[in-house]
Amino acid sequence: MRPSTLLTILAPLISVSIFVHAQTTKPKLTFDEFFNSVSFNTVKVSPDGDSVVIATEKADWEQQIFRKELWLYRALSAGGLASGNLTQLTQSGHDRSPQWSPDGHWIAFLSGRKAADTKDPDAGDGKKKTDAENQAKDAKDEDAKDKDKDVTQLFLISPSGGEAFAITSGEDEVHAFAWSADSKAIYFATRQPWTKQQNDDHKKEWKDVIRYRGDERGDGIFRLNLEEALARHAALGSKDIPDAEKDFGATPGAAAIARTPLKVDQISISHDGQRLAFVTSSVSERQEKVEDIELYLVNLISNTAEATPIRLTRNEAIELNLEWSLDNRHLFFQVNGGSLERKYEDPQPRLYWVDTSDSTSEKKEVQRWFAGYPGEVVHYTPLPDGSVLCACRLGTEVQFASQANPKAAIVKREGWAGTYEIPSAAEQLQSQSQSSRIAFAYSAIDRPTEIYIADGPDKLAQARPITAFNKLFTERDLPQAKPYRWTSDDGTPIEGMLMYPPGKFEAKNLPTFVFIHGGPQDADGNHFEADWYQWDRLAATAGWLVFEPNYRGSTGYGDKFALQIVPEIVSRPGKDILTGVDALVKDGIADANQLAVGGYSYGGYMTNWLITQTTRFKAAVTGAGAVEHVANWGNDDTTFDDAYFLGGLPWETPDRYRSEGAIYQINKVRTPTHMVAGADDIRVAVLEDYLLDRALHELNVPSDLLIFPGEGHSLDKNPWHGKIKVREELKWLEKYGGVPGTN
Repeated sequence: MRPSTLLTILAPLISVSIFVHAQTTKPKLTFDEFFNSVSFNTVKVSPDGDSVVIATEKADWEQQIFRKELWLYRALSAGGLASGNLTQLTQSGHDRSPQWSPDGHWIAFLSGRKAADTKDPDAGDGKKKTDAENQAKDAKDEDAKDKDKDVTQLFLISPSGGEAFAITSGEDEVHAFAWSADSKAIYFATRQPWTKQQNDDHKKEWKDVIRYRGDERGDGIFRLNLEEALARHAALGSKDIPDAEKDFGATPGAAAIARTPLKVDQISISHDGQRLAFVTSSVSERQEKVEDIELYLVNLISNTAEATPIRLTRNEAIELNLEWSLDNRHLFFQVNGGSLERKYEDPQPRLYWVDTSDSTSEKKEVQRWFAGYPGEVVHYTPLPDGSVLCACRLGTEVQFASQANPKAAIVKREGWAGTYEIPSAAEQLQSQSQSSRIAFAYSAIDRPTEIYIADGPDKLAQARPITAFNKLFTERDLPQAKPYRWTSDDGTPIEGMLMYPPGKFEAKNLPTFVFIHGGPQDADGNHFEADWYQWDRLAATAGWLVFEPNYRGSTGYGDKFALQIVPEIVSRPGKDILTGVDALVKDGIADANQLAVGGYSYGGYMTNWLITQTTRFKAAVTGAGAVEHVANWGNDDTTFDDAYFLGGLPWETPDRYRSEGAIYQINKVRTPTHMVAGADDIRVAVLEDYLLDRALHELNVPSDLLIFPGEGHSLDKNPWHGKIKVREELKWLEKYGGVPGTN
């Protein structure tokens, strides 16, 4: 779609401390307003540093989807990046993961746009068909249905405007892509394609039967010449891809350069264009073996048609987020689970680079960046001077820090209190004035998330907003929050957040909702979020003091703190949370007679456990949380971390699986409990919710279970599901917790 100017950014937002509440007559945030927030998934600075492409996501209530769109911020010629225009680049609602071409002439992105609707030529003809004709029609309808699937493909659009167009095709989605260093080609990964004959033979033999492992096949990595792709697009014009090409599995003109029996999750090309790196995962999309997740290297100047990938890592870690360093020798990557140094464990997420110069050596040199930082590496970006900028979590703050090399001192970058996310910098040094320009997302408790730009890591305090999508939240009387600290039963200091009802900051004897974050690799803090998962602001607006504990296992408090939930996966953090509630009551902050508890995912695990440990909670709201660990281990798509948290496989530590399972103590539950689950969740299977519901029904404990069709763990298919979830959870807290809603 052609871009249309949305707004011109001319002035920064006003910074307000989270601890100072100015007198205001602002209206309170409504339930509907809350769910119209905009989130940011990707920010990429252009190679010349003068533009930024932004990927957003927002609920579309009529279409019943989360709209994913791309926006372009371009500096005005007179004022530079201090002022500029923000325009909408795409409007399909299915566009994500943008990447600039190195020459800045194109933006490539992934899109799940559906094929054009076609009219059924047999519909409404009024004739009675024979069985053979009906069978033929059913087969044709099935083929049409297959061709109309929203298969993710690779698209191009010019930052100067014009229509986006697909440059890949086929029945299999594109998993990952990267530009060549000279911008003359794009490399992409997709499942190794079948011909039409292979597809037809498979359907004939297996019908609709799913061969759980037998149907798996790995990915191919292909090279597509940009000039040929543009010529083909020009020849087709606005016409659809010919049926003959749709039937063929591979993208016309794409040449295979490598194959793998695994799925390719990300591709990164070295700046000199000589090597391609990729990270793999299981083709089943279930993390069953750590050796499925490794880094590989492909030599792009090989004389052979297809190169054999060289394995760069052999460890028990989960690698992700690849970036080449400017020296074309080192490859950056993060680890958010497992370990490079020893057997599998889950410390805080870390940043490393691997030396790729000696491709013949079995053991590559790997160095850890920010090793002396006590908290978590959340996001990072290489800077044009060779250093790295990290958005690093420490306690309830996520701040920027930088490091010149893995052995250099870590430099804290001074900015605003709050949370910095998804930093991006221009890849190449263009000029002295542009060398350190960065873009990033920023938020705080009372500052909704927007995208900002700064002239360098040392000028964060002068950063300027280039979006205002969430401006409405600044016009509402939002809850205030502050950190809260207590000591757990074993003497360990624990921290969390207290979010107060509007107008009641630091009031006493308040009804309290214990809202438990998921993960457990996460933490609540000084940031802004407004969605079905993080609805603390709605609960506070409804009259609750929201207590968000960063229990043992949370990040931002050191590796020892994160690892102390092993092998007590719920009982150890459960004690941290309950001692926090005790402290709030003792300090006169929480009303002991009006306590409620809730959470989703790991927060659901904890909620299910806590209601077996105490009857003090008047109401509970839980989602996608297990009540036992054996079936959950077998159904979970991240099975090895479950076994790690419990000290072994089910047959190795059966007593631990039992002692940490809520179902074996469920007879103690008296708390009215509301449950939600995605019908297609493979992280925490819906059977766990059915099991909890059945047990509560047997015990005559008031309960309710909502199942969201077609949803996985993240409830990202239909925004109405998340909205209905929170609507009913608030009603449940009002009904059983005794706090009337205000929306």
